[in-house]
Amino acid sequence: MKRIFITLCTCIACAAPLSAQQLYNLKTCLEEGLANNYSLRITRNEEQVAHNNATLANAGYLPTVDLSAKYSGTLDNTDTKARSTGMTTTERNIYDQTLQAGVDVNWTVFDGFNISTTYQKLKEMERQGETNTRIALEDFIAGLAAEYYDYVQQQIRLKNFLYAVSLSKERLRIVEERYHIGNFSRLDYQQAKVDFNADSAQYMKQQELVVTSRINLNERMAIKEVNRPLRVKDSVIIVNDALDYDDLWQSTLAINANLLHADQNTTLARLDYKQVLSRNYPYIRLNAGYSYTLNKYETAATSRRNNWGLNGGITVGFNLWDGNRRREKRNASLNIRNAQLEREQLELALKADLSTLWHSYRNNLRLLNLERQNLVAARENHEIAKERYLLGDLSGIEMREAQKSLLDAEERILSAEYNTKVCEISLLQLSGKIGKYLE
Repeated sequence: MKRIFITLCTCIACAAPLSAQQLYNLKTCLEEGLANNYSLRITRNEEQVAHNNATLANAGYLPTVDLSAKYSGTLDNTDTKARSTGMTTTERNIYDQTLQAGVDVNWTVFDGFNISTTYQKLKEMERQGETNTRIALEDFIAGLAAEYYDYVQQQIRLKNFLYAVSLSKERLRIVEERYHIGNFSRLDYQQAKVDFNADSAQYMKQQELVVTSRINLNERMAIKEVNRPLRVKDSVIIVNDALDYDDLWQSTLAINANLLHADQNTTLARLDYKQVLSRNYPYIRLNAGYSYTLNKYETAATSRRNNWGLNGGITVGFNLWDGNRRREKRNASLNIRNAQLEREQLELALKADLSTLWHSYRNNLRLLNLERQNLVAARENHEIAKERYLLGDLSGIEMREAQKSLLDAEERILSAEYNTKVCEISLLQLSGKIGKYLE
C-alpha cells in the first residue's frame, strides 16, 4: 500500500515543473495552431493559386505578343535544258539562304462573350478558394476546441480520481488503526486495502489518458514536440446556455460556409452554360506585326534581297456547326439543375443536423442541471456517511457505496458538461459563428 502511495506522490511531483510553463487558454491554442497547422497552410496556398489565376490575361482579355526568328537553307543540284539550242546547263551544290525575324501581335477583340464569362468564372473560383479556406478554418477551430475541452475534461477527471485515492487512503488509515486495537476485523482491513488499490490503479490509468489527450492537442496545434508539457488555464468547463435556435438557423442560412460553397457551384454551372451559348456569336480577331526577311541566292540574277515592314489584318468568323453544341447546352443546363438540387439537399441536411444537435444541446443542459443537484445531494450523503463511519454506525461496504455515489455524480456532471460543450461547438460551426472562440 505504501509503495503505491509513494508512486502516486512521485507522479504528482513530476508534474510540479509544469508551473514554470506557459499557461494556455483556448484562444492561445487556436492562435498557435492557426499559425502552424499543415492542412491550413496547404489550403491557404491553394487559395493563393486561385487568386493568381483570376487575371485579365488568363481570361483572354489581353493580346499576345510573339517574337520569332527563322533561318532556312536549301542545297540543290539542277540540270536545265534550253528548248532553242538543246544544250543542257548543269549546276551543282547551289545553296540558297533565307533569314526571317519579326514581332507579331494577336488580339481576340470579341469571342461571343466567352472571354468575359471566363473572367467571371476565374473570379468566382477565387471566391470559392476563399470559401474553401474558411471551411478548413472552421473545421480546424471546431476540432481543436473539442480536443482542448477533452484535455480539460481528462484533467478534471484525474483530479477526481486523485480525490478518490485520498478518500480511500483516509479510510484505510482509519481501518488499519482500529484493526490493530481490535475494533475492525481483518476482512474490513483487506476490503479497505482492495478499494484503495483499485482507486490507485484507476488514477494511474487516467494519467495515461491525460497524456494521450495532451499529445492529440499538441498534434492539432502542429507542435513538433508533440509530448511537450501543456498547462491550461481552464479548470472547469463553462457552457453557454443562451443559444437560440431561430438565431442559429437564420445565421446558418446566411453565412454557413458550405451553403456559400454550394451557391458558388451553382454560379459556376450557370457560367459554364453561358460559355456554351457564346459559341452562337461571331468572333473578331486582330493581328499586326513587323517583319524582316533576308534572301541570299547563289545563281539567280539577284544575289540578295531584303524585305522589311508592317503587316496587319482582321478576321471575322462564325462557327456554323460543330456537332456538339446542342449536347453541351443540354448537359450544361442539367448541371445547373444538379447544382441547385445539391444546394437544396445540403440545406435540408444542415437543418436536420442543427435540429438534432439542438435537441441534444437542450437535453444535456437539463441533464447538467439535474446532475448539479445530484452532486449536492451526493456530497451531503458522503459527509453523513463519513461521520457515521467514524462513529462505527456504518459498515465499510456502505461507506464505499457513499464514496462511489459521490464519484459517480462527479463523473456524470463532468460528462454532461463536456457533451454540452461539444454540442455548443457543433452548433456554432453550423451557424458560421465558430470564430467567436478567437475573440
